[in-house]
Amino acid sequence: MIFNLADIFESLADAIPEREALVCGAQRRTFAELDARANRLAHALAARGVGPGQHVGLYLHNGAEYVEAMLAAFKLRAAPINVNFRYVEDELRYLFRDADLVALLHQREYAPRVEVARAGVPKLRAFLAVEDGSGADLQALGSTPYEDALAAASPERGFAPRSPD
Repeated sequence: MIFNLADIFESLADAIPEREALVCGAQRRTFAELDARANRLAHALAARGVGPGQHVGLYLHNGAEYVEAMLAAFKLRAAPINVNFRYVEDELRYLFRDADLVALLHQREYAPRVEVARAGVPKLRAFLAVEDGSGADLQALGSTPYEDALAAASPERGFAPRSPD
């Protein structure tokens, strides 16, 4: 039997759901909580057109949301792509285009930079913003707050069968 990373994580969530899976500062997630949040994010991304083989950018600081985003991408058979938070607009535009990103999760503070960088990147069409207290404008980019996207999506698995890719 062959598994991908999402399958392996889900087997742990089923076997030891109440054990802590993630500790990041004050944030703590059990395996069950992390699985449910990753499922919600995967469903939110799928609703925005993300599917197998597509690339999802992670323009995030280290945190629980980064891990949730990686797992969500794996659940959809999509590929998470790290985006260096130090990049400026030209570097971001090059990466967004070269990596064929279709969705981007970003810290709220980066919304203005992403708005400038997305010009000329037609495949990049979905944006989710992780709250960071910056108060940066999300309207120009059309970015959905991360927690709102999770709240509106199902915590159930319900994904297509996965390959070992």
